[in-house]
Amino acid sequence: MKELLTELLMEEKTCFRIPFGDGYIDVYKSVVMTWGVMLVLFALILFLTHGFKVHNISKRQAAVETFVIWLRGVTGGMLGEEGISYADYLATVLIFIAASNMVGLLGFTPATMDLNVTIALALMSIVLVEIAGMRKKGVKKWLKGFAEPMAIVAPMNILEIGIRPLSLCMRLFGNILGATVIMELIKFMVPVILPAILSLYFDIFDGAIQAYVFVFLTSLYIKEAVE
Repeated sequence: MKELLTELLMEEKTCFRIPFGDGYIDVYKSVVMTWGVMLVLFALILFLTHGFKVHNISKRQAAVETFVIWLRGVTGGMLGEEGISYADYLATVLIFIAASNMVGLLGFTPATMDLNVTIALALMSIVLVEIAGMRKKGVKKWLKGFAEPMAIVAPMNILEIGIRPLSLCMRLFGNILGATVIMELIKFMVPVILPAILSLYFDIFDGAIQAYVFVFLTSLYIKEAVE
């Protein structure tokens, strides 16, 4: 187990290098996978939304609109009326993380298995949370909120801003890494059939669950910030 973890964590992360000046710039595999997922999703969106009409819509358009309404309902339900304007952001993050987690089905290493990626996602969400609080309450009232219910707890409230992204990124990273470790152990013990079956669970079901948990926790923070 220790050797497997070391191999996964210490694996060469560089995909290719770009010459720059007297040296070079490393481009990580996680960056390539992140852009790859975004390009595939963008191409899929262009394909699915091509030729949309206001009247006499096609079955494809009806299916896409139904899915979008359902997804907005899921994220909007988490946020409540006060934070409904952030529903589209959460829907986008949900789709991106779920798609990134599922690339293992194609034999690729998920970008979310790189701590740098999960840190970036967590920081984006926490920055949005704090901006949502400022927009709702105003900067002055937002700052006063750190001293509630009494001034002595202000350091703890400030510390919480750092704990939240740490919790988000480590939870997502740890679960994806854990699933990968389990799959590698199963492949070592039972090389055929079983790994393929369990891959459907870890890459699809567990990947979707981890994306949902990330978005759900972000929605809780936003909801708390705008109340």
